[in-house]
Amino acid sequence: MRASRLLSILLLLQTRGRLTARELAERLEVSVRTVYRDIDALTTAGVPLYAETGPAGGYQILDGYRTKLTGLTATEAESLFLAGIPGPAAELGLGAALAATELKLMAALPAELRERAARIRERVHVDVPGWFSDPDDTPHLAEVAKALWDQRELDVRYRRWMPTPKEVRRTLRPLGLVVKAGTWYLVVDTDNGRRTYRVASIRAVEAMGERFERPADFDLAASWAESSRQYESTVYQGEAVVRLSPKGFQLLGDALGPAVTRAADVSASAPDANGLRTATIPIETFDHAVSQLLRLRAEVEVLGPAELRALMADTAAAIGALYSQTHN
Repeated sequence: MRASRLLSILLLLQTRGRLTARELAERLEVSVRTVYRDIDALTTAGVPLYAETGPAGGYQILDGYRTKLTGLTATEAESLFLAGIPGPAAELGLGAALAATELKLMAALPAELRERAARIRERVHVDVPGWFSDPDDTPHLAEVAKALWDQRELDVRYRRWMPTPKEVRRTLRPLGLVVKAGTWYLVVDTDNGRRTYRVASIRAVEAMGERFERPADFDLAASWAESSRQYESTVYQGEAVVRLSPKGFQLLGDALGPAVTRAADVSASAPDANGLRTATIPIETFDHAVSQLLRLRAEVEVLGPAELRALMADTAAAIGALYSQTHN
């Protein structure tokens, strides 16, 4: 445990630069006194650490010193080669950099760990896009990524679909890229607040000369989670009460998605004598709900609203009439 913590201190100082004992203690979830003892141990072992006092002080490693990755455990070494997903890296123009990084990591590992790490790439393949869907065409992704790295403003022409399709022009300050199920999204700051754009809808892009300061408190993962919650809340415009068979419950996630499944799990009644459960689920529009719920076939019954139930009945009757016709 202590050896792992000493390595963590070294890597933190190498990647973060100067850190105070309190900052190290918070990151490692130990006491400041423990950090002092660890720093003494590293110094005794010959690591060139030095401390500066004052408000901007802290511990720092002498420039030019680097440690090899010999402190990695077998599991950590194996996990290295799951960290870089080759498809998205290549789309960002970082494929060659990723390959070079892997070579350097492999060279730094002892022979036994090198063999175990290579085994991961041989036996695990990550395929990002979902089934039966082609990945987005994103010809401007590399340009967007470069502006993101350089903190340059972007002048873009963007195909907007809602409320009516039209092409708009925007000045964006890129903060982060997110790939979800093979689709790339760009999180940006604008003069009208923070926004998320689908990269495939960008028709033209040009990096501007203006460099901007990235917000120090920006957290990409947290921002994406909040954006996703807001998107779900705006997409779902109403609710439906449904009665589901056990099989219907099993099929719900594939047919209507995780947000609907979560809502059903929370609101579902106890099973009746036939195993049927009643739940309240979010829906977009009545027409969209019908198309989605029909994927569950006879494993779901809409109880309300009455207009949606009637639309389901009319659609089912029309399908029944179509298939009851005799064709020669």
